[in-house]
Amino acid sequence: MAQSNLERAFLMWWRRLAPDASAPVEEYRFAAAHVGLGPGIRKRLKAAGLQDWRFDFCWFVPNHVAVECDGGIYTRGRHTRGKGFEGDIRKINAAQRLGWVVYRVTAGMLRYDPAAIVEMIVEALASGVQEPHER
Repeated sequence: MAQSNLERAFLMWWRRLAPDASAPVEEYRFAAAHVGLGPGIRKRLKAAGLQDWRFDFCWFVPNHVAVECDGGIYTRGRHTRGKGFEGDIRKINAAQRLGWVVYRVTAGMLRYDPAAIVEMIVEALASGVQEPHER
């Protein structure tokens, strides 16, 4: 998939502000990886209540941390219209259920305070994000 301008901007800031941090994995199919790739994947995804979702960026070590870049929020882009927004929520909820911590980033957040965004992710990777406790 082609990167959006927002995704390119995130990577540029990541490389500039966290030069010693590991590079993220791009377009990771987290739900497919959870049920197993290969023949019968669609059936396994459906049985698990998942879709073939991807993260824009993610890291596995030491924590499962992902970043989703939400563009077009002021132009009624997909992320802010009813069906698209609901789909995003389903994706994030499923990812969290599978143990991922997901951060959402907008163009404005990167424009006005990119250091805060990068720092938040670096801290999550370095300090260990706490998984929810079982009830």
